[in-house]
Amino acid sequence: MSGEDPGPEEASSPPPPPPAGHRPLDHRFSEDARDYLRLRNTAAGLRQDFNMMEQKKRVTMVLQSPSFREELESLIQEQTKKGRSSHIWALRQIADFMATSAPAVFPTTPVAGLGGLGEQLGPSTVAPINDLQGSDAPALAKGERLLRCKLAGLHRLLDLHGWAALGHAYVTLRVNKEQGHFLVRPQGLACARVTAAALVKVNIVGEVVDRQRRQRRCPVDSVDFRLHAAIYAARPDVRCVIHLHTPATAAVSAMKCGLLAASHDALLVGDAVYYDFNGEMEDEGRPRQPAEMVVLRNHGILALGATVEEAFYNIFHAQAACEIQVAALPSAGGADNLIVLERERFRPQQAGAGRWAGTTFAPCRRAGSGSTSSRPS
Repeated sequence: MSGEDPGPEEASSPPPPPPAGHRPLDHRFSEDARDYLRLRNTAAGLRQDFNMMEQKKRVTMVLQSPSFREELESLIQEQTKKGRSSHIWALRQIADFMATSAPAVFPTTPVAGLGGLGEQLGPSTVAPINDLQGSDAPALAKGERLLRCKLAGLHRLLDLHGWAALGHAYVTLRVNKEQGHFLVRPQGLACARVTAAALVKVNIVGEVVDRQRRQRRCPVDSVDFRLHAAIYAARPDVRCVIHLHTPATAAVSAMKCGLLAASHDALLVGDAVYYDFNGEMEDEGRPRQPAEMVVLRNHGILALGATVEEAFYNIFHAQAACEIQVAALPSAGGADNLIVLERERFRPQQAGAGRWAGTTFAPCRRAGSGSTSSRPS
């Protein structure tokens, strides 16, 4: 009957079906639950990987910090004085690993290097500047490791500024005055590929003094080195020479007026001397007066410095002064219409001072490492 109350069995409705993807607790270890377990375990593994990556990141930051490297080098020197060979070997292995495993941050230049270096590294791979291995350390003179790294970094800076295209740059560095050894770039190796270990050590006549280099027959540009050797012989105070003949420097060297004090950069260069250059510099033409720049007529310029930083300081501002003069002369209608400053009156205090050299070299080096910096003054 319609008026009667439904019985208990009729009043109760069937339970709703379980939602899609739902698995009862008693089936969590069945064959159907394997996907769920795999996803759960994978999430835990990813969390562990992320934690490990964060730990490795912090360790890498510590290992690559300059302060840690300085402390490690001082510890190696201390252990060397104490004569603990086993400790020295272990510390040197760590230092060499840090030097060779540091990531290269310089821009790449698709230029093949010497001895298959370009093909070995590839056109998009940049070798680290400090690639000295532990076996190279005994053959290095005191402080030579740092000098090699600075000179290799200087070659990279010349390439970054576009001054080393087609061999327009040649740089040498005096290792010490006692032995008369110098570091040069091997012939055929692009500036973008120069590393600390790739530099060749020669004597004052351009002969290779490294035994391993002689066996490999690394060629050296004897013509360019003879010019630098003449300067080193005449100027014992000079330790680094940079030779540039870019279009701007070559143009100024061909002007009768020479480098004019028409810009702030020209005042920062310091004193300059002029010589007629026919491929070699005669004894009577060697610069013996304390000049920071040598202008070779119809050829280019040479920047001199007591350090790598000072030489780059001089070449940086000399190149800028030449570019400004080349652009200003046609705009003004000749040298007579240019406003030439009096050097003794407007010369900045830091002109020619070695203590200001780092204001140019350090910012450019940091800029080449990927950081942003303005043009140094």
